Amino acid sequence: MTPWFAAAKSQTKPYHLLVIDPQNDFLDIPGAALPVPGANADMQRLAHWLLGHLEQVQSITVTLDSHASIGVERTTFWLDAKGDAVAPFTLVTAADLLKGRYAPRHAAQREETLAYLQALEAGGRRQLVVWPVHCVVGSWGHNIHVGLAQAIADWEEQTGRICEKVLKGQHPLTEQYSALRAEVPRADDVRTQLDLALLNRLAAQRGMLLVAGEALSHCVAASVDDLMAQLPAQRLQQTLLLSDCMSPVTGFEDAGQAFLQRAIAAGLRSVAVSELE
Repeated sequence: MTPWFAAAKSQTKPYHLLVIDPQNDFLDIPGAALPVPGANADMQRLAHWLLGHLEQVQSITVTLDSHASIGVERTTFWLDAKGDAVAPFTLVTAADLLKGRYAPRHAAQREETLAYLQALEAGGRRQLVVWPVHCVVGSWGHNIHVGLAQAIADWEEQTGRICEKVLKGQHPLTEQYSALRAEVPRADDVRTQLDLALLNRLAAQRGMLLVAGEALSHCVAASVDDLMAQLPAQRLQQTLLLSDCMSPVTGFEDAGQAFLQRAIAAGLRSVAVSELE
């Protein structure tokens, strides 16, 4: 029997590439603030494939985690009951804030932060994890993996097209894992609300949508979960997750696998980039 991907090869041109947060701070390289094991090799494989398929790729969209140095999900935002900085990967709940276990560094933000935590927890998707400071706009960590950046530049020069870069996570009082919306969208900031321009662009494309990026367990999962909620079933059936171009955060491997199971159940397919023509 012919494997599905062999049959699909004749049907997959053109390709459209969506790369989630391929940034230095997520790579397992020296200097990275939040290294994801395997991420550097993931992006090297993707860059190598792109260089060999410049004409087949009709569009590239790259999302970029884009933060200030202080924000509700960062160590710089929180203090514990002793007034000390909160350690990375600490879980902070609304109950913790009410009981005084943790508090915003700036007291004026307490009530808005409490309202945020309550809304986040009511949404049921996740609780707040305090991360190391990462992907600060203008910093080295915010930059795209150097090999992938060069491959994208070569694609732009070869095709005359421009890679669309989408910034996410810019509001300091709401988290944004997904490329499409913040965890708790804000009425006063359109950047946190559902990105209809990106959604409509992905929906209108003709050809296979290839998804890669970091991290499998978090920003890739959240972005694709939102795509699964918004895109028609036919478009989802034309979406491939590049399994060797995404890796989970350490300790969240089960979350990554659970996401892949959800995606496959929704009609997406998982394939190694080497299996693509």
